[in-house]
Amino acid sequence: MKIIAIGRNYSEHAKELGNLVPKETVFFMKPETAIIRNNQDFYYPDFSTDLHYETEFVVKINQVGKNIQEKFAYRYYDEVTVGIDFTARDLQRKCKEEGLPWEVAKAFDGSAPIGKFLPKEKFENINNINFSLKLNGENCQQGNTGEMIFSIDKLIAYVSRFVTLKIGDLLFTGTPAGVGAVKIGDHLQSFIEDELLLDFYVK
Repeated sequence: MKIIAIGRNYSEHAKELGNLVPKETVFFMKPETAIIRNNQDFYYPDFSTDLHYETEFVVKINQVGKNIQEKFAYRYYDEVTVGIDFTARDLQRKCKEEGLPWEVAKAFDGSAPIGKFLPKEKFENINNINFSLKLNGENCQQGNTGEMIFSIDKLIAYVSRFVTLKIGDLLFTGTPAGVGAVKIGDHLQSFIEDELLLDFYVK
């Protein structure tokens, strides 16, 4: 399986990092080794001193698909959750300055904690779901799937033009504004609506 992660899919997040709001979908990949499951601790890597959280709404692909039409994209996922796209911001800045790929800053081991999955059918409208992150008990990120620049179904249609989607693949759909740094000892809790799905510490 693989993680397909969408960049700059919320206009306010793009602005807070000084990036242009994209006219086309931006995506990058994380390997399976990036995943942390079952609320296991995240260990701060020794190669970064500026590690940021980015909470995201995540969908799990449930069948193989290539060149999926947007109108049929809803058939390709039936479970959702929240995840964290950890980013070594110092390494990312260096990559940007040198015109290099970002994998070293985004795809490292443990960079994608994911929460418990919920059935899509639990929600009346996939394009109107609130999700959020608490850091040490304080609200720090709040998003709604309706605020995405490119909807979930648009993302699936676009990405599947270039990459075949397979069962179990995870689509991280982008982060809203409010990203920030973490430090050892921090406690992160991520929710869909008022349901806690991801709960772990930085060690």
